[in-house]
Amino acid sequence: MDWQPSLRYPDPAVRSLDPAFDRLRLSLASVERLWTGARWSEGPVWLGDQRCVLWSDIPNDRILRWDEETGAVTTFRKTSSNANGNTRDRQGRLVTCEHRGRRVVRTEYDGSITVIADSWQGRPLNSPNDVVVKSDGSIWFTDPPFGIGGWYEGEKQAPQHPHTHVYRVDGQTGAIALVADDIDHPNGLAFSPDESILYVVESRSEPRNIVAFDVDGAGLRNRRVFIRCEPGETPDGFRVDIAGNLWCGWGMGREGLDGVRVFNAAGAPIGHVALPERCANVCFGGRHRNRLFMAASHSLYALYVNTQGVPGG
Repeated sequence: MDWQPSLRYPDPAVRSLDPAFDRLRLSLASVERLWTGARWSEGPVWLGDQRCVLWSDIPNDRILRWDEETGAVTTFRKTSSNANGNTRDRQGRLVTCEHRGRRVVRTEYDGSITVIADSWQGRPLNSPNDVVVKSDGSIWFTDPPFGIGGWYEGEKQAPQHPHTHVYRVDGQTGAIALVADDIDHPNGLAFSPDESILYVVESRSEPRNIVAFDVDGAGLRNRRVFIRCEPGETPDGFRVDIAGNLWCGWGMGREGLDGVRVFNAAGAPIGHVALPERCANVCFGGRHRNRLFMAASHSLYALYVNTQGVPGG
């Protein structure tokens, strides 16, 4: 791929759609491509104690590792059971959604794997997609059938549940509960900074929506459309900064949309980070959580920004 970083400051790939975005961008920071060579990049997560990013290359059935100190990329896990979304729990352990495994798992400190969830009401999950961990230790994940629809991102299987489920796993008991069953193929999800709102991408609505729920203890209420996308706009995974802005993987539908679209806490678009390929998901990392890592189709990109990701994101 012939993409080259901008030699100019400010980077023209980082665009303000509203003056509010000007304070979030750094005039002396530009988009960096850290690595390329994946088939479909997803689920980045920052490991501060190891100074690295892990992310999934789903069709290649592996989790990759980028080292901040050396820039080297190595294979962290293969086979990964066609892993997709990743995050860390509040004890620093890796939590991963597996397409082929049809489960959510935790990697323990010694490298062993603990199954967090693999069924509901006695039937296998579909193919867990993305996952977040709340400050109370509860694990929330989406379960569309994308990974079992064919043999490219998993293995073809019949869906066991409607294509609408979001689940919560209790952080103390490990009990799994259905918290939403009215989202058309739920995808990326994230909490607001105070954890009072859960945002979820509704990825098969026409056009796509990002819906919001009020978090009511261990459940959800007051479903509403938070962002109604324009035709061709394609949100995927996203993370939230400390001001409540949503940094959303974006693209695929129309030329010029690929990258990251940024919305404020009221749902208005305020900025865009242009990339040469569709971005599936993002995370914040670096010493101060002020570096945005972007898992795009074939590549991993990064951009320093003038904000911080919320803890746990």
